[in-house]
Amino acid sequence: MSQPDLNVNNFKITLSYDGQNYFGWQRHGDKPTLQYAIENAIEQGFGTRVAVKGSGRTDRGAHANGQVVSVNLPSAIQVGDIQESCNDFLSENIRVVDVESVPLDFHACDSAIAKHYRYVIWNERKLPENRAGRVWHVKEPLDVEAMIDACSVFEGEYDFSSFATRPNFKQKSTTRTVSKAVMFEELPLITFDIYANGFLYKMVRNIVRAIVKVGEGRYHRNDLYRIIKAKDRKASPGTAPASGLYLEQVFYSQDDLTKKLGEGALL
Repeated sequence: MSQPDLNVNNFKITLSYDGQNYFGWQRHGDKPTLQYAIENAIEQGFGTRVAVKGSGRTDRGAHANGQVVSVNLPSAIQVGDIQESCNDFLSENIRVVDVESVPLDFHACDSAIAKHYRYVIWNERKLPENRAGRVWHVKEPLDVEAMIDACSVFEGEYDFSSFATRPNFKQKSTTRTVSKAVMFEELPLITFDIYANGFLYKMVRNIVRAIVKVGEGRYHRNDLYRIIKAKDRKASPGTAPASGLYLEQVFYSQDDLTKKLGEGALL
């Protein structure tokens, strides 16, 4: 077993970002990705090139209010130095919102026990300019009550193969446990919140597309059970746009998750 490096400290960094101008989270050569931007900001601020470990890969064009990264930095760098320095070298659409010193064995992805994603729909003919690239613009009226009723279909432990777009990396298992799936409306805004112990590639966006099919009158609640049972991506409809997707929070303790799940309306 390798010994911990006593010359470094481990930091948990929480980020918010508007992802519409980025090629997703993961570093991809010199293309503008969020991981690349964070690593560059650290290098510019502290003169050290390090790899940051994200809690997960957000899709190209998706956003975050609570993405978490962990990073080992030289012990001379203090927790109070990181937020201001990184934000100085990041564009305005990426912000470091919190920094904590954490044990060396903390890993942003491997230590997570659950995540909360939010998906936002704008259901009106006209889209305000400031919402462009930040929501899924659905122009035709939706049956929101039917959509709200459909959300609970996804709660529980299921094989979500029907809602997983095949990625270029293999998943060990396609079974996930959804603790809570709820929808709220304050038209023209429709907000979907989902909590699970993990998510498959494009799983949230695929679920949202199926729920909107219910709102369009093309699917009924029972169709969603049929799709889950099929365990086949071909049984499910397409994918909602990345523009409405937000990684809201990553959970590292059962107490924090239980507290959040016990809250009422999440808007």
